[in-house]
Amino acid sequence: MGAPTMRIMTTSRIVCLGLAFLAAASVVVTAVPAGAQERKERRTILEMLFGKPKRTEVIPEPQAVKPRTVNRKKKQTAPVAVAQEPKAIEKLPDAKVVLVVGDFIGASLGEGLVAAFEETPGIVVERRTNGSSGIVREDYYDWPASLPGLIEETKPALIVVSMGANDRQQMSIGDAKEKFRSDAWTREYEARVERLAKLARAGGQPLLWIGMPAFQSSAMTADMTTLNNIYRTGTEKTGGEFVDIWDGFVDENGKFIISGSDINGQQVRLRGSDGINFTKAGKRKLAFYVEKEIRRLLGAAASEAPGLQGDLKDLVVTAPAEDTEITKTQPISLADPALDGGTALLGGPIAKGNGKSLREKLVEKGEIADAPLGRIDDFRLNKAATP
Repeated sequence: MGAPTMRIMTTSRIVCLGLAFLAAASVVVTAVPAGAQERKERRTILEMLFGKPKRTEVIPEPQAVKPRTVNRKKKQTAPVAVAQEPKAIEKLPDAKVVLVVGDFIGASLGEGLVAAFEETPGIVVERRTNGSSGIVREDYYDWPASLPGLIEETKPALIVVSMGANDRQQMSIGDAKEKFRSDAWTREYEARVERLAKLARAGGQPLLWIGMPAFQSSAMTADMTTLNNIYRTGTEKTGGEFVDIWDGFVDENGKFIISGSDINGQQVRLRGSDGINFTKAGKRKLAFYVEKEIRRLLGAAASEAPGLQGDLKDLVVTAPAEDTEITKTQPISLADPALDGGTALLGGPIAKGNGKSLREKLVEKGEIADAPLGRIDDFRLNKAATP
């Protein structure tokens, strides 16, 4: 055989061997499981030392679902009745004026009196107070110089004074400054209280000087007790009246109270957290003591029923004139109706009895009056013949 023939045979053998090898390789690949065919990832040095980090799964955010719009019919709400505030009672043109002067306690008293006489047409409360004023510091506010002008301005029928809570301090007397409650201080303070009371009484109006209440500070409470005695003495010297409110703001042992009964007997808070100022209920209770005295002094003007002078004026009984002829009769005895003259006509002679009533005869002698003839309880034997 020649050389070309040998090359062809060799080449075909190579091709056959290649095909056989590929067939065997396909068989081997087919026999290997699918998992073994996967390529194994090579680990890095860091992964070999510290381990393979865990993969964080990314959780997809939930898509917001838009709510469906539902057209609902609106419910018709029933109209709410609004309570109407009571109308303020109009004051009478000739209403009497009550002038209130003083410090911050006087201001609280004034608010309480406004509420107390809110429904009284015949009373108007005028407040002229200065919270930081007093009797000691005339350089700050001079009450003796201001009071006559206030009286001329308001023309009050009654004056109420309440001051002294700011007076626990030294007083300038001439060129000297006297300490609180020294002998010189006390003498000058008494003179100033009396002078102020005389100015309030100059026009002849009634004067009510209101005492100081107890305070949370025991020292201040003790000082107010001393000052109240000065107010009482100075007011009564000028013909005014001192109104003591002390018992309304202490307990049964005389100690200061924050809470207590109001004017209706309900337990409420009367004083502020500072132990000095008053709450709304405390102001009303403070005015309660003064209100009684004002109504007593002003009489008919402080009446809550102004209609009596208008619509019901015909029902008012007036005293008869001096020349009116008055017919007098014997008084009726409630204990002895048999002797009250009930059988006699008006103006006729009054029958006189024997002086002994039926009750007295029964008690003293046991005598019982005979029943009238023909009555069912007439048990007499000899009854008069009836027709």
